Amino acid sequence: MKFKLIKSPNYTKKSRNNDLIKFIILHYTGMQSKRASIKRLCSKKHKVSCHYLIDRKGKIIQLVNDNKIAWHAGKSRWKKFINLNKFSIGIELVNKGHIFGYQNFTSVQIKKLILLCKYLRKKYNIHSSNILGHSDIAPKRKKDPGEKFPWDLMDRKKLGLFSNLNKENLITKKTKINRNKFFHNLSKIGYKYFSIKKSSKNDSHIIRAFQRRFFQKGVTGKIDQKTFKISHYLAGKF
Repeated sequence: MKFKLIKSPNYTKKSRNNDLIKFIILHYTGMQSKRASIKRLCSKKHKVSCHYLIDRKGKIIQLVNDNKIAWHAGKSRWKKFINLNKFSIGIELVNKGHIFGYQNFTSVQIKKLILLCKYLRKKYNIHSSNILGHSDIAPKRKKDPGEKFPWDLMDRKKLGLFSNLNKENLITKKTKINRNKFFHNLSKIGYKYFSIKKSSKNDSHIIRAFQRRFFQKGVTGKIDQKTFKISHYLAGKF
């Protein structure tokens, strides 16, 4: 694939081996414009970056080479991995985000994202379940790409994981909701930043992150029937 190049200075200068690249992390820019986003991602002062940015017209811009570690994930965890910058490629989608007026992603933007993810997945042999949102790996502090991101479409393209539960599966038999079992399920899927056996103030952040990904119409921060059943279904895949 060919991309427009705009070089960001914000990356770790030492190159990494291709076999370290195991994840694709999806973000939204969360700023008021594409121009402001690129300015921030190229600012030495702010020290943030990504490998690729896709604007709302579908143009793909590369800011950091794949073999360099871009600074996009920050403090993060998933399964056994800590601070995922080292192990991932970061893709930013231009979107104002929850603070400035969260938008639907454009169809051409998602179309180009799918093409880019397929290219990267094949090039680096990335497992589909390792295509994640920023809120998956940093649920206490991040919301992106958020509940408007089409994870169901990505799943159909074998890019990421979705619940794949139809309406009937979710509303048939009632199940007793068990908080510890729910977080045990999330641990099997890959989520971190919680204790399985002890509740904390972080619980609602983790639940919302899970819902933004897998139950996008029900982002409440509470474990309801559908949220619990989806967690149980997904945990079975691991």
